[in-house]
Amino acid sequence: MASAKSSVSAYKETCLDNQNNLAVQYLPAVKAMSYRLKERLPSSIDATDLISIGAEELIKLARRYDADLNDSFWGYAKKRVYGAMLDFLRSLDTVSRTDRKLIKDVEKAIIAYHSDHEEEPTDEWLAKHLEEEIIKVQKARSAADTYGLMPIDEQMQIFGDEDTEDSVEQEELVDIVRDILGKMPEREQMIIQLYFFEELNLKEISEILNITESRISQIIKTITRKIREQVK
Repeated sequence: MASAKSSVSAYKETCLDNQNNLAVQYLPAVKAMSYRLKERLPSSIDATDLISIGAEELIKLARRYDADLNDSFWGYAKKRVYGAMLDFLRSLDTVSRTDRKLIKDVEKAIIAYHSDHEEEPTDEWLAKHLEEEIIKVQKARSAADTYGLMPIDEQMQIFGDEDTEDSVEQEELVDIVRDILGKMPEREQMIIQLYFFEELNLKEISEILNITESRISQIIKTITRKIREQVK
């Protein structure tokens, strides 16, 4: 009996070691995913936190992985790890649903100001312009920046408008994006192509098109805001 228990214990330890090794094997992929996502987020978001969240999810998935059902562990885990990171970003959004209007107002004011001055306004200017407390403006601006440069389908999940359906059919979203981009100047279409589809960061796009990173950021935010409004 003791021998049988010992064999079972050894088997469990072997399985656990294999699961841990599987997670360790794909940890570099999690780090790469984290840093790539970080490039699209405000400086207040730490890549280390994203890596930690992703690694924790990776370990959980390694424990549940069944090679007989899924022939590729990373194929099985990639989307789930990324989803865990997005859940983490959603948890950072401290702006309540009742303040969503302020976020939109802040975005619109920034875009209008940038159009006139080729730079973003200060928090103080926004607070005075919108007749809001500066702390509320800062929170709204931070929340907007957190998702404002992320892929549009992820924005739809994170933004969480009460008037927006919980999910939008992928085909419908693609049609909306295609329709909006078709009405945009060629340069703006190129920016969206490079950012969302080629996954270049703002610095890389700036070097290619010789446009400031600030201007690129504003173009992306303007277009994605229009998309969000049409998806309602």
